[in-house]
Amino acid sequence: MSPTTLPAGPEHGHVTFLGAGPGDPGLLTLRAVEALANADVLVAEHEVLDVVRTHARAGVTVVHTDPDPAQNPVPGTGTPQLTVVDGTSATVGVPAVRDAAHLVMEAARGGRRVVRAVTGDPGLDTDAAAEMLACAAAGVPFEVVPGIASAVGVPAYAGVPLRDPEGTDVRFVDARTASGRCWTEVGASDGTVVVSTTLDAVAAAAGELVSAGRKPDTPMTVTVAGTTTRQRTWTATLGTVAQTLKQAKVLPSPDGGRPVIAVVGERSAAAQRDQLSWFESKPLFGWKVLVPRTKEQAASLSDQLRSYGAVPHEVPTIAVEPPRTPQQMERAVKGLVTGRYEWIAFTSVNAVKAVREKFEEYGLDARAFAGIKVAAVGEQTAKALIAFGVKPDLVPSGEQSAAGLLEDWPPYDPVFDPIDRVFLPRADIATETLVAGLIELGWEVDDVTAYRTVRASPPPAETREAIKGGGFDAVLFTSSSTVRNLVGIAGKPHNVTVIACIGPATAKTAEEHGLRVDVMAPEPSVHKLAEALADFGLRRRAAALEAGDPVTRPSERRPGARRRRSTT
Repeated sequence: MSPTTLPAGPEHGHVTFLGAGPGDPGLLTLRAVEALANADVLVAEHEVLDVVRTHARAGVTVVHTDPDPAQNPVPGTGTPQLTVVDGTSATVGVPAVRDAAHLVMEAARGGRRVVRAVTGDPGLDTDAAAEMLACAAAGVPFEVVPGIASAVGVPAYAGVPLRDPEGTDVRFVDARTASGRCWTEVGASDGTVVVSTTLDAVAAAAGELVSAGRKPDTPMTVTVAGTTTRQRTWTATLGTVAQTLKQAKVLPSPDGGRPVIAVVGERSAAAQRDQLSWFESKPLFGWKVLVPRTKEQAASLSDQLRSYGAVPHEVPTIAVEPPRTPQQMERAVKGLVTGRYEWIAFTSVNAVKAVREKFEEYGLDARAFAGIKVAAVGEQTAKALIAFGVKPDLVPSGEQSAAGLLEDWPPYDPVFDPIDRVFLPRADIATETLVAGLIELGWEVDDVTAYRTVRASPPPAETREAIKGGGFDAVLFTSSSTVRNLVGIAGKPHNVTVIACIGPATAKTAEEHGLRVDVMAPEPSVHKLAEALADFGLRRRAAALEAGDPVTRPSERRPGARRRRSTT
């Protein structure tokens, strides 16, 4: 692909200028998601590339803008360098095209649907405004999809309402382009001022407001990385903000050019942040949590952890491979079609996947389950079956395990059950609990190895170092095998890392490997395990506040600090 040649699309092109919001992917609008799904070309600011790219369709041409940090450290303040990201995620420089407006128009003229994504709202972005004017002058049709402006979204996530019941006036200032007249006007007002600036320029902005007439003791909040799990907010006054940031060891810093949102005002609710800081007070806010499962297995668990403010990091510890001798599985699938079985029981998502792949190999689909009762060990397995087109007849009403499945499984009745046989496709290392229980209930069981579980390949060196060096705040162990395999492929987690186990057997294995177990789920469920970790984080946070200590993550603890055993 040449630097300026993009793939052909429909006859009439179109440009959508799209606001990606302040950083939280959940703040994209429904219209934004729809536009991204239909885009042929996506031109996105580097800061929001990960936010929008998730919703783009396969095969879309992705171009991101990357300001020259040496000359233009702040997004939106200079000509961006463009980089094309192809389908293999490799990056290719585009020295011939440095102007996003020309690239957008060229793609649209070629008949492609172009999405131009910017941080916050496109109506407040000077580059986007210039590109809209260029499209209008060239007769290129475009539309605007508003986004949540950073100056509005970030204070909301920081727990700083901009208006009070008395209707406080609110002024917005971009300190990077503000004139002296602008500072004079906002300084003369007694309303709330929302300042968009950078970390190393906060004190200068505060000084401008004091010079313009604001009192030095006027409350001020400063938020960096707003709406993301890296968000951090400091409360100070116009006169003390420089000292506050220095004491917090934020400045001086190589990251001083990071964008921040500062809120200034007597009634800006800075004093109420203890009650209104809903985002940063989440129980696992900012915690980097290691989930030793694949992305497919960990999807709902990772979503739950994110709801607690955590940053999940999936590391597979087990790889799934076909059985060494596939004949047994082949005979069982044929028996399924010919009416050999009354029941088929799925004890994992991987078992569903193995049977589905065998069906596809034989040209079969979900209709082959007609007349056969289907059992699933839990909700995730049931969802995998439903995605296959099969609604399970039996899912445990209580504990989602082999024991829970047996509690609800009906005994064999020769009067009502014409066939007494159960097909049980499982892993090669599965326990015998379910087989023994079904036999006790009077059933004959074809226990078939549908897949093998082997130790996964080691994660990248960076991840291994984070595990051993205390870079993770917590690790969730969902089975004894995840303990053994993680330690085997990546090493033992650092002693500051919180260890959470799904049950006593897993906890025992962790202790045998020299790990101190801090959290244990009240019942063997991955979601209960996540809840237990959140409760641990909540108690830990409350204890720090009660003691008057700063709230820190486990990975921020001093080397050698002792860890307390949880009573969970």
